[in-house]
Amino acid sequence: MMDDIIVLKFGGSSVADNEKLKLVANKILEYYNTNKKIVVVLSAQGKTTDNLINQAKELSDNISKRELDTLLSTGEQLSIAKLSILLNSMGYDAISLTGWQAGIYTNNTNQNAIIEKIDPSRILKELALNKIVIVAGFQGINKNLDITTLGRGGSDTTAVALAAALNAKKCYIFSDVDGVYTADPNKFPNAKKISNISYDEMLEISNEGAKVLHNRCVEIGEKYNIPIITKSTFNNEKGSTISNKIEENTIKSIIKKDVSRISIVGNGISRNLDTIQKILDIIEQEKLELLNFEVFESKISITFKNTIEDKILNIFHDAIFNK
Repeated sequence: MMDDIIVLKFGGSSVADNEKLKLVANKILEYYNTNKKIVVVLSAQGKTTDNLINQAKELSDNISKRELDTLLSTGEQLSIAKLSILLNSMGYDAISLTGWQAGIYTNNTNQNAIIEKIDPSRILKELALNKIVIVAGFQGINKNLDITTLGRGGSDTTAVALAAALNAKKCYIFSDVDGVYTADPNKFPNAKKISNISYDEMLEISNEGAKVLHNRCVEIGEKYNIPIITKSTFNNEKGSTISNKIEENTIKSIIKKDVSRISIVGNGISRNLDTIQKILDIIEQEKLELLNFEVFESKISITFKNTIEDKILNIFHDAIFNK
């Protein structure tokens, strides 16, 4: 009987150079050496995708969408080949697979393709041989056998879709952030890590512009009930788990979208009258002018007349989370 399959996805900042690739390799081996079947999904290294787009623009003002996808897909192929070479040199049997070799079939939309089906037979064949399977994220193939790419957050989508197709028990998303926080931890030192969060809450957070997970991968996780764990490549801190489990009706996060909109997310927030009153009090105290104030089941969305500075967001955060 095959061990449980686990999918590990590493973002561009995690594989940005050869030294970081070594960290990723060691992280993978921590899971592999517990006798798990490991499928790894990689993004392109660092700013590779942006660089490829810029190089294409230098050549033409009217770039063929088909050819751009062919070009952009090479970024992930570099990552997977280099990681496979590294793991093989360390004495572990690894194989890299492009999106089409991994059986990822999409519609015909270039730059923002949708995965229509996955044939996992090649991956399962390699796993049965105890190989570490490394798949290029962000890409697939359409019915014309042309390469397609999945758009922003595409590698996250690849990882969770593969987890669903392989009946994996968990999907880990590794990046330079060790979880989902109540606010952007790079801007707000008082931000707190959220241990558990529901798919619905995570979708609200993603839709409001937080760059932790792309909404498409969360939707797939919810549909197939795949727990998604966000962790850091660069430390061993416990991450955040996105799943159907909802511990309680608590507020989870506050996000600023654009320059004048704040959203506060949490299941049952519409019934949290104390929090709603705190928010209204701050608006009055800070003399903030409102354009719109909407209360939903799991989100309060506030649009202001003027730009909202980070210091105002910090006042909201501390009033809600530092009780």
